[in-house]
Amino acid sequence: MTHDHDIETIVIGAGVVGLACARALALSGREVMIIERHDAIGTETSSRNSEVIHAGLYYPKGSLKAQLCVTGRKMLYDYCADRGVNHRRTGKLIVATDNSQIEALRQIERHAIDNGVLDLTWQTADEIKRREPALKGVAALESPSTGIIDSHELMLSLLGDAEIAGATLALNTNVVSGCHRDGMYILDTVDTSGEEMQISCKELIIAGGLHTQTLARALAGLHPETIPPQNYARGIYFTLGGKNPFSTLIYPAPEQAGLGIHLTLDLGGQARFGPDVTWVDSPDYSVDENRRAAFAQAIRRYYPDLDESALQPGYAGIRPKIQARGEAARDFMIAGPNSHGLGGLVALYGIESPGLTASMAIADYVCAQLTPSLARKVAS
Repeated sequence: MTHDHDIETIVIGAGVVGLACARALALSGREVMIIERHDAIGTETSSRNSEVIHAGLYYPKGSLKAQLCVTGRKMLYDYCADRGVNHRRTGKLIVATDNSQIEALRQIERHAIDNGVLDLTWQTADEIKRREPALKGVAALESPSTGIIDSHELMLSLLGDAEIAGATLALNTNVVSGCHRDGMYILDTVDTSGEEMQISCKELIIAGGLHTQTLARALAGLHPETIPPQNYARGIYFTLGGKNPFSTLIYPAPEQAGLGIHLTLDLGGQARFGPDVTWVDSPDYSVDENRRAAFAQAIRRYYPDLDESALQPGYAGIRPKIQARGEAARDFMIAGPNSHGLGGLVALYGIESPGLTASMAIADYVCAQLTPSLARKVAS
């Protein structure tokens, strides 16, 4: 292999974040290739979530999750409106089912204000009843800027933009190892037929979701101490058979590991409940029907008339967690050259919720890591 690189910039991972990064990088004038090990885009975390556009209420002030969620939400709504990507600003109610939970809602309100989310309003028990007759609550916070999106349509649109700007997509291509040498990244890949190929680039973005740490550990020259732990938290969803009585998203007062078993809607109006939290040793997308009773118990706190038999097994997703079970939540870790010392490399770790909402802002952040002097908004 000569010292000439094959391609300027490679993005590993064609989920929503990888595609947003590829789009922003291609629009900045770079020659970009996206490498994806599956036979289609967005088949893992990007297609196994609630498809909620988050307002940015929960995340600690100053965290990347807070900043990139709030910025990314505005970018995403503008982008969807501009490109005709199917989405709806449904709003959401965060519900206290008894008075002991009201303080948790106050804390969310304080967090939201700290994060620049200033549109929350309080709902009384009577107002809740008028708006959502099937919902039980003593008080609720309403977030009008929460919404839902067709994540696959979004990904197709991001990919289309990237390709129009000259990016290419290589599916069925698995990166098995790599190294950093002479200012270049040399990647060893294998396709589904077993054919091996070596490809080199000047800039490398590892947007591998659940697999970013695995990919980073396989890159010779990247110091292992810069790579955070890799943990998996599965969440399953049950869909609601029959008529859906709700017109907005319903979230209980939050729990530690997640946001509790909440009710979200898809763009067709079907209700689904989830996700729960189960820590697993490796990605496992099975849906355990035996969880139905536990789901029903949690849901009945705010939807007392639930018929348990209407809960149908839906799907499972895996959150790529940096923290282990029982540890405090960790922020996104977007590791650029300043943190690991390798020019042209950005690795995205722990991109769980609100990664979908934040995807376009994450892409701008990645561009700025590569070219600090050009830290500018990429024109949409």
